[in-house]
Amino acid sequence: MSESKNICLYCGLCCNGTLIGFVELDGGEISVFRELMDIEEMDEKGLFFHPCINYGCNGCTIYSKRPKQCGKFKCKLLKSIENNELDFESATEVVNLVKQKRTAIEKQFETLPFEFKSRSFYFKILELNKLLRNDEYRLSFQQNHMDLISDLREIDKLVSKSFGISFD
Repeated sequence: MSESKNICLYCGLCCNGTLIGFVELDGGEISVFRELMDIEEMDEKGLFFHPCINYGCNGCTIYSKRPKQCGKFKCKLLKSIENNELDFESATEVVNLVKQKRTAIEKQFETLPFEFKSRSFYFKILELNKLLRNDEYRLSFQQNHMDLISDLREIDKLVSKSFGISFD
């Protein structure tokens, strides 16, 4: 197995809902994956939301049979490894840093005075960013959650720089 494949299996930030909120399926994939996960269907296409139920502590349980979109997706970190711009060890350090920041942010989520609509970290960040664009909410939020706002900015910069994905 090449280093680039190893980083995907090691990382899992796509599958666990950190970097991506959902995966699209083409019409032919729906019947194959319907038994493996909850699929939303519309116009002969389907999608499922992250975190993927087939991703766990030991990685993706359907990696060799994963959906086409999962197999095609290449984040900036993966491309950097494939182009020999980054070695595996450096890449794992970036992944670990994002995982640590996500854990710290999720702990702060517990202090918020509302419930998120999604289970996906990605969608939670989008939802929170939308709330922070509301002047009235942003002012009261900023006074009580300055660390969370700082952490949100940090993780956005990190995933944008390292993975080519932004939460804005």
